[in-house]
Amino acid sequence: MKVLVIGLGGVTNGGKTTLAEKLKNMLPNCDIISQDDFFKPESEVETDERGFKLYDVLDALYMDEMVTSIRNWMRSPASSGVVTEEPENTCDNLKNVYILIVEGFLLYNYEPLNELWNRRYFLTLPYEECKRRRSTRVYQPADTPGYFDGHVWPMYLKYKNELEENASMQVDYLDGTKSQEELLSYVYSDIIQELNKLRE
Repeated sequence: MKVLVIGLGGVTNGGKTTLAEKLKNMLPNCDIISQDDFFKPESEVETDERGFKLYDVLDALYMDEMVTSIRNWMRSPASSGVVTEEPENTCDNLKNVYILIVEGFLLYNYEPLNELWNRRYFLTLPYEECKRRRSTRVYQPADTPGYFDGHVWPMYLKYKNELEENASMQVDYLDGTKSQEELLSYVYSDIIQELNKLRE
C-alpha cells in the first residue's frame, strides 16, 4: 500500500475546497482533510487591540490535532472510510494507492506538516479579486468592517512571503483567477504523474 499526500493551500477564497472536491471525484481512493475543521472555538481565538479576532494565524488552529489526523490517515487509509470505488479510467496498478488531499489556508508554515507532503500547491489571487470574493461569503463569526484589510490580507502576505523566502520548500503556485477547469486539469495531470512515479 502506498499513500500520496497532496497539500492544497493558499489564499482565502482562492478555490481550494472546490478544487479538492473535484479532484476527489476524479482520483482513485481519494480522501480530503480540511484545515477549517481544526479552528479553535471563538472564545479561544485571540482578539487584537482593534477588536479583530485573529483567525488567520496558526494559533487560531489546533495544528497538533491536524497533524495527528493526517498521520492516522496515512497509517490506515482504508479504515478512514475512504470510498474505494474506482473512477472508470483507473489502471489496475493504482488500486493499492491511497491519496489524501489536505486543503487549507495555512499548510506550509507549520514545520511538523512539512515532512508529510508529496506535492504542495498554493493558490494565489490579486488583492481586488480576493476582496471581492471574500465579500460574497458569509462567515461565522461575520467579518467586521476593515477585517479583510486589517487582518486577513496582511496575514496572507506574511505567510506567503515566508514561503517564498524558504528556498528548500518546493511549492507549485497556481493562479486562482484561472478557470476551475484549467486549474483542475493542471493539478490532476500533475498528480497522475506523481502516481506513475510511485508505481515505478
